[in-house]
Amino acid sequence: MVIIRSKFTIIQIQEEVLLTKETFNELYRKKEFSGLAPYKVENAVIMAAGFSSRFAPLSEVCPKALFPVKGEVLIERQIRQLRDAGIQDIYVVVGHKKELFYYLKEKFGVFIVENKEYQSRNNNSTLYAVRDYLGSSYICSSDNYFTENVFHPYEYQPYYSCLYAEGETSEYCLTADENNRIIHVTVGGTDSWYMFGHVYVNQEFSRKYISYLTEEYDLPEIRQAYWEEIYMRHLDSLTLYQKPFQPGTIQEFDSLEDLRAFDSFYGTHSQEELLLFLSNSLLRT
Repeated sequence: MVIIRSKFTIIQIQEEVLLTKETFNELYRKKEFSGLAPYKVENAVIMAAGFSSRFAPLSEVCPKALFPVKGEVLIERQIRQLRDAGIQDIYVVVGHKKELFYYLKEKFGVFIVENKEYQSRNNNSTLYAVRDYLGSSYICSSDNYFTENVFHPYEYQPYYSCLYAEGETSEYCLTADENNRIIHVTVGGTDSWYMFGHVYVNQEFSRKYISYLTEEYDLPEIRQAYWEEIYMRHLDSLTLYQKPFQPGTIQEFDSLEDLRAFDSFYGTHSQEELLLFLSNSLLRT
């Protein structure tokens, strides 16, 4: 047994007393969590500020994050999964129809953060709005539906979840080295792993990323950039690993057709009927 007598901060421990992945997994399996303190997930950020224009006119009535899918409101399902994994501090960043999200604070005890720039900037402004809270954090999209709980109270290393595309895809396709560290990202590819779903960032990543984001925030080319594009500008110093998931584990609905393919309710009702359904569902929140 090694006794550390110096007063290390969590960040210092991460840098100086790294565990091997095998040791991490063994401690996790045995539930010896005291040895995993440097790897504790502190919080989660759920991005819910966008308009979801491809879902108009439905999204003009109800933000996509508040759509009921297979009997559960999308964002509520995600919050429950995070809580089941032991993540207590959850920051929901809102913009479009922000007032419709306030009930989540009372129902789940989450923190509501307003993105005042959601109409004029891309989602990098959402991470800027929570820059003071980003640390050992999950970064989640409010419109993802996870068929199983993908979250954990401890994470070994920062990662971007990914799926494999057979054939062509327009998603962010990645190349990883022999250690699964992402070293190259391109828009679109063929027969490739691509970035899809939630992200886990550690303290080191967050410090560096927020520094870059703050420094470059007023650049014209950053205004409409996705937050990942800023990461891609600094791949050499911002470390994320690829974390593969099985097909079907992570669902994302980019269009009403996607949602209809996943939830038959949306496929058997007209747009007018869905508008009424969503309006009524908001009354029940």
